[in-house]
Amino acid sequence: MTRSVQSRLNEAKKALMQSQFAQAVSLCKECLSGNDNTLTDRECLYLMAVALRMTKEPAQALPVLDRLLKAFPDYGRGYQEQGYCFKALQKGREMAAAFYRATRFNPALLTAWRELEQVYRQTGNTDALMLAGQHIQSLSSLPKPLLGAMDLLHEGQLQKAEQICRDFLKQHKHHPDAMMLLAEAGMQLKVYHDAEFLLESCTELYPDNEAAATAYQSVLGKLGKFPRAVEFARGRLARQPDNFQAAVALAHALTGTGEVDEALTLYRTLLDKNSRRPALWVQYGHALKAAGDAAAAVAAYEKAAEIAPDFGDAYWSLANTKTYSFPASLTGGMKTAAENENTALDDKIHLYFALGKASEDDKAFDDAFRYYDNGNQLKRQTLRFDISRTEQAMASQQSACNAALFEHAKGCDAPDPIFIVGLPRAGSTLLEQILASHSMVDGTMELHDILGIASGLSHQAVPYPQNLSSLTDEQCKKLGEQYIAQTRAYRRGAPFFIDKMPNNFIHTGLIKRILPNAKIIDARRDAVACCFSGFKQLFGEGQEFSYSLNDIGRYYNAYRKLMDHWHEVLPGQILTVQHEDVINDLEGQVRRMLDFCGLPFEEACLNFHQTKRVIKTPSSEQVRQPIYRSGMTQWKGFEPYLAPLFSVLDGETEA
Repeated sequence: MTRSVQSRLNEAKKALMQSQFAQAVSLCKECLSGNDNTLTDRECLYLMAVALRMTKEPAQALPVLDRLLKAFPDYGRGYQEQGYCFKALQKGREMAAAFYRATRFNPALLTAWRELEQVYRQTGNTDALMLAGQHIQSLSSLPKPLLGAMDLLHEGQLQKAEQICRDFLKQHKHHPDAMMLLAEAGMQLKVYHDAEFLLESCTELYPDNEAAATAYQSVLGKLGKFPRAVEFARGRLARQPDNFQAAVALAHALTGTGEVDEALTLYRTLLDKNSRRPALWVQYGHALKAAGDAAAAVAAYEKAAEIAPDFGDAYWSLANTKTYSFPASLTGGMKTAAENENTALDDKIHLYFALGKASEDDKAFDDAFRYYDNGNQLKRQTLRFDISRTEQAMASQQSACNAALFEHAKGCDAPDPIFIVGLPRAGSTLLEQILASHSMVDGTMELHDILGIASGLSHQAVPYPQNLSSLTDEQCKKLGEQYIAQTRAYRRGAPFFIDKMPNNFIHTGLIKRILPNAKIIDARRDAVACCFSGFKQLFGEGQEFSYSLNDIGRYYNAYRKLMDHWHEVLPGQILTVQHEDVINDLEGQVRRMLDFCGLPFEEACLNFHQTKRVIKTPSSEQVRQPIYRSGMTQWKGFEPYLAPLFSVLDGETEA
């Protein structure tokens, strides 16, 4: 933001405070960039709408707010202002919907909750009235600095919110709300381990604080620390056997550790008493899918959609089986829900991705791309992702990790891990299923432990990865032993195990520094096929680069350059396996992988689809079938729309 723009924006705020509304509108117009996608534009449009309403022209403010909310669909204050405009126009239904959306996106908006409370009291909606009252009481009890921090947090001003919480904690040590808000800021900033420490401390200090316990369970799940999540949830249930949230958390964590039978039993018990909860049906479906019961999983997802016809996650879960065909009886309702202005943003995103899959199955490629593109645009608007930072992070790995770093490196000499790395949707689940069919190899899941070690190394005087060169052999050995110990809970007794976290390719240098005998397999796929498959995928967590064709192309380029670097500084220590080669020559590629891993050939690896194991990735149903070729050129039907991808890929497109 230039100083002149900032100056005019400050003048607009001053004019608004002095009731000089026309001047405020004029100044806001001068500040707009024309793109509507910067935080400055957001503030200008918001102030302009407020000023127009204050001039007794709420009808003129509404188009400004439409423009604002199109660019920032998760901006709670925008919906709150929309509610005030509708209130001034005496449009009660629209007013209530706007205030409701405001509280969905920013639960800290106390005045919006109070407006809703009046609506619910007038309409006799006792359940909603009670809920609104609880929120009002909770927000009113917060110290003003923390209420302000909570507001900033939900408006995306994370650093400001973080600083307020830290300052507050200096004066009020161990204040539970401040600790939880600071942890939430950490989670949004993706410093998950800091958030974990705060929440663990909070639950120890305040063992009866359900909000802290729920948040701690959540961060454990994001970090993939499912054994600890199981332990913590069991402890909660020991104290409160009827704690529904703790029971759901336990079932989810058990699925994470691969103890799916116990998880399914628990889900069924919960559903016996909570059969009208669509989210619970979806979670139950995920556990069934992981266990390999696709038909029952589909039935669970369909039940969720039946209970809540606008619940987007139910439809995306059906699409994400990759084998489900949507009947016309469902797609009609999905389209209606996706275009309904009252459908929640998250539901819209899920619905658009599901409609993309349904249309693609019908070979309606124009409609399919439109739906995929809508879903990606909405999802991207909710993120704070900058591809250039990711490119810089990968470049820093190249500069920090030269050949000399590994010449005499000693770490933990365990040969157990086999890392399968690469981009998502590159065929890594197939490679994992093949290797996990071997009697000497345990399949696990996408483990977060290397990412956790890298995160821990980032909080040092010399940042990661530059500090890899200063680690002693003893430190490297301890980190390697830490990894082996942490991952033991996911193993089933075989001498080798697979870690299939694709993003570990970035940390190949760290892996070879602490686990020099680990095997690394790079799962690679045709660039266009891989990138577009990622664009069509709505990921549960992370992979934020995938929601733009430009970003995903640039990410692929950076990945390829970094992998070239790893091959250069670690010659012969990484095996690249091309997905298309596996399709065309299964036995040859299986033998090649087994030779690289030092494993004898076993016929079971060719019959991988017969192996029964828990699989939690989107490709779970596909790898339970024999090799098929239909996915190799699925992108061809979308070729007219892929120019942004072609333009950035470095000569990797298929002819």
